[in-house]
Parts: sequence; structure tokens; C-alpha cells
Amino acid sequence: MKIVTYLPSFQGELMVRRIDEEIPATARAVPPIAGYHIVAHSETGHHHVIDGVKAEVYEAADDEFIGWIKSLGGDGAEITHQRGFDTHEALHLPPGIYEIRRQREYTAEGFRRAAD
Repeated sequence: MKIVTYLPSFQGELMVRRIDEEIPATARAVPPIAGYHIVAHSETGHHHVIDGVKAEVYEAADDEFIGWIKSLGGDGAEITHQRGFDTHEALHLPPGIYEIRRQREYTAEGFRRAAD
């Protein structure tokens, strides 16, 4: 099987890249909350989200820093930043599968997901 990778895109503390692979069978589906999947949490409530109807989100079973987005048919989906000022530009994801990597930061207790 030939694996093709695409250049990554970034939005805040997320790196997103399209992949020509399947989502691992061990990944767990993340249900939407109030119609959206939160792909990156913000300590102030300004999350990075994607529409729960236009995309499915999965988390790695053994690594909180890795996930996947399956952007569904039609026009695809967009990751948006829920903040009314100083926002990150929306990131459009045409239909396909995307790997997401979350930035990490070090604390005295160890690494945790970075949050803006």
C-alpha cells in the first residue's frame, strides 16, 4: 500500500495533515458536544471546534496528543476558533481523513496538552 502524506496545516496548538490511511481500529470515537467536536480545548472556553454533522473525530487509545478527523462528503468541514477577537483563521478540510497532533507543554507533573 502506498502512503501519501500532505503538507501539514496549523491552527493554534494543532497540527493537521491529510493522510491516505485508515483511522486505526483501536481509536475511539469522540461524541460531539452541543453539535461540535472540540479538537483543542481552551482554558478560557475559546475552543477549536469542528461541526459534529460534517465530521467525525477519533482519539488514539494510548496517546492524548494524537487524534483523527474524518471530514465527510459535500464541502467538507472547517475547524473554527470560538473567540470573537484575535481568532485563528478557519481551517477548511475537504472530505478525507486527517491526523491531528496537539502541542504539548511541560508541567511539574509531566507533559499535558497545550491550551490557549
